[in-house]
Amino acid sequence: MEALIPVINKLQDVFNTVGSDSIQLPQIVVLGSQSSGKSSVIESVVGRSFLPRGTGIVTRRPLVLQLIYSPLDDRENRSAENGTSNAEEWGRFLHTKKCFTDFDEIRKEIENETERAAGNNKGICPEPINLKIFSTHVVNLTLVDLPGITKVPVGDQPEDIEAQIKELVLKYIENPNSIILAVTAANTDMATSEALKLAKDVDPDGRRTLAVVTKLDLMDAGTDAIDILCGRVIPVKLGIIGVMNRSQKDIMDQKHIDDQMKDEAAFLQRKYPTLATRNGTPYLAKTLNRLLMHHIRDCLPDLKTRVNIMATQFQSLLNSYGEDVSDKSQTLLQIITKFSSAYCCTIEGTARNIETTELCGGARMGYIFHETFGRTLDSIHPLAGLSKMDILTAIRNATGPRPALFVPEVSFELLVKRQIRRLEEPSLRCVELIHEEMQRIVQHCGNEVQQEMLRFPKLHEKIVDVVTQLLRRRLPHTNVMVENIVAIELAYINTKHPDFHKDAALVPSLLKTDSDPYSQINLGQRRANTPRNHMSPQISSHSAGSQQPQQQPPQSSTSQQQYSQVHEQNHVGENSTPSMASTWLSNILPPAPTRPDSIENSTNNTPVHNNIVSPVKPVNLLPDVPANHNPRRLTDKEQKDCDVIEHLIKSYFYIVRKSIQDSVPKAIMHFLVNYVKDNLQSELVTHLYKSDKAETLLNESDHIAVRRKEAADMLKALTRANHIISEIRETHMW
Repeated sequence: MEALIPVINKLQDVFNTVGSDSIQLPQIVVLGSQSSGKSSVIESVVGRSFLPRGTGIVTRRPLVLQLIYSPLDDRENRSAENGTSNAEEWGRFLHTKKCFTDFDEIRKEIENETERAAGNNKGICPEPINLKIFSTHVVNLTLVDLPGITKVPVGDQPEDIEAQIKELVLKYIENPNSIILAVTAANTDMATSEALKLAKDVDPDGRRTLAVVTKLDLMDAGTDAIDILCGRVIPVKLGIIGVMNRSQKDIMDQKHIDDQMKDEAAFLQRKYPTLATRNGTPYLAKTLNRLLMHHIRDCLPDLKTRVNIMATQFQSLLNSYGEDVSDKSQTLLQIITKFSSAYCCTIEGTARNIETTELCGGARMGYIFHETFGRTLDSIHPLAGLSKMDILTAIRNATGPRPALFVPEVSFELLVKRQIRRLEEPSLRCVELIHEEMQRIVQHCGNEVQQEMLRFPKLHEKIVDVVTQLLRRRLPHTNVMVENIVAIELAYINTKHPDFHKDAALVPSLLKTDSDPYSQINLGQRRANTPRNHMSPQISSHSAGSQQPQQQPPQSSTSQQQYSQVHEQNHVGENSTPSMASTWLSNILPPAPTRPDSIENSTNNTPVHNNIVSPVKPVNLLPDVPANHNPRRLTDKEQKDCDVIEHLIKSYFYIVRKSIQDSVPKAIMHFLVNYVKDNLQSELVTHLYKSDKAETLLNESDHIAVRRKEAADMLKALTRANHIISEIRETHMW
């Protein structure tokens, strides 16, 4: 058991060499209000006066004090080189190799180090001072002396001095491996003790809190501390120990601590005879030694686990930094191959380290293809931007001056092309999104590759540049292909498409009504029908219908109605049995007895199409063609013609949209994604490995070399600590 504290001291030395406080070792933290007697308690335990003394705040930096029992035959700590072979006691700081046998020099060194880091304005500094005291009179302990808790700034102290001290104190007492030594003066009310309050906040069960009551000889006359020392006022699980410190006059008179301990023993026997054996500085030192040993025994298993975990982490960190580069050409080729493989695996979804927080690589591409692009195409309505008057205007423009018997084919072709062109923009946007994702994949190529990129910043910059240039070169080819896919659909309106052929068969149902002369086509009957004409609101004259011979074709086309309305005449109502071979609809309705009429040249359609897509308001010479903001009521014939065109546009638009939704992702995969995957490594080899500046690409950044050394030192310290703990375990000391 006695060897446990030296083990902790060794571990402390190991971690001090690398300047790490990531491992929280068992230690005793001395906590108390300003001028409560903390420093006096520590000096009494050591048996020497070595701490700075004075009024106000004196301890302004944490002092980590390791007390090491060193008998005269101790060859491990004693050395003839530094003059400690026969010395009874000496001190050594971590920041200097000098051994101090004069404790007044130790005090001056503490004061100098405090002013160096904390200044001379009574401020505090969280950076600790590490001091070891070797002696033949001390017990093995590790104590931490903290600045005293204060409330009001004094002199040049910062305004937030209370918050700074509290934050510093909590950093040490929150350590679950620490024992809290809460110091309170006996001449104050225990209920107002700041030390006990903070200790209870971090240790509510009191399993690692020991209370010390100082200044027993300064209590008011007629009062005593029996109730306090017995725990009847405020109970403390580990106990309450009373001590008597040297007064300020004793310190000024340089009263020796041995004389003070004799006076303390006499005072306890006289004032508290029944409690004398369980109080006083010697009993406090033995109690702290016993508590610390038991606490170390309980903490060592968890400490070993923590050391092993950290050793694994630092080993991985050291591996990520890699070894010093000896063969730069071979290393460069390995990094290029590793990056290309990681890039392709991220696209294919076969990477070892898969993201769990967001979609990336191939998964994000699939989301763009099937969700983003698909929803965008589905949101485009086939008739968006087309009104009834737009369709009717297209029908009339397609007929010219001639009255039309049936819906002209050119109007359908122009209108459906206009709608198909609206699919080009989202298709090109899909290419842009895939291009952005492929650029983004460079940052998601796995941790190993990313570490190499951090290690060689120039290489990382060049790799990003090569990938960017490759993607930029392929982007125009992909865009052209996507544009061609849309252009192909516009080049030939295939009214013989099987799906369109089925939907076109439903057109007669739109035309077949009791008052519609088209309803007599399939019946082979000829009868006169004179429906009431719905005239334009702009025309107020009364029109008269005239009966025509039954052999005459019906005069109910849009052009004929225009002509009739302008001349205040309406020749609607005459009908005859039209020939199926004379209409373009008969070409897409089964069966098709004759070949369909040839589709007009796109050059001839351009002026009409431009008037529809980008309408420039012309001079309106026809009073029955109202402006869009005041549409007139359509006649039955006009309404039926518009319904036919709308139905056919919807049918064909859905066919084309389905085809584009399938073809665009395939084109992007072929011309952009797969091309980059297949040619990435060759591009990197050409521009990096075979370049004149290949040697300079593997120059490490400055901080990588520093971090590699720090990680190696820390790993070495953790390995040493693990070895020390394992030796203790083999000897069954816990």
